[in-house]
Amino acid sequence: MDKSSVTYKRNAARNRRRKAIQKKIFGSADMPRLAVFRSNTNISAQIINDEIGHTLVAVSSLSKDLNIDRSKKKTEQSFEVGKKLGELALEKGIKKVCFDRGGFLYHGRVKALADGARKAGLEF
Repeated sequence: MDKSSVTYKRNAARNRRRKAIQKKIFGSADMPRLAVFRSNTNISAQIINDEIGHTLVAVSSLSKDLNIDRSKKKTEQSFEVGKKLGELALEKGIKKVCFDRGGFLYHGRVKALADGARKAGLEF
């Protein structure tokens, strides 16, 4: 990949932000980490216990059990993903999480996912 390309620079900047965030955020059994990944078309989130390295709950806009209307805007789809993630987390007894935005800016789809998770009952 050409190191002068816009895509390379954008991904390098996101990776730098992601590493800075992960130095500060660590998911434990008491307060697992809610990690978000956003691509151009989809969004996924998972709740991770970093002490043992296990994913406790994972939801994506591509999940088969999550029926998302594809005619909705991507921010509305992200809200639905966050809501479903919050519901699944509460079923497993997870109430408090620390939010890891994964180097993405906290607006748009990432914010919509967080709002959906909060509406479902997660605290962060």
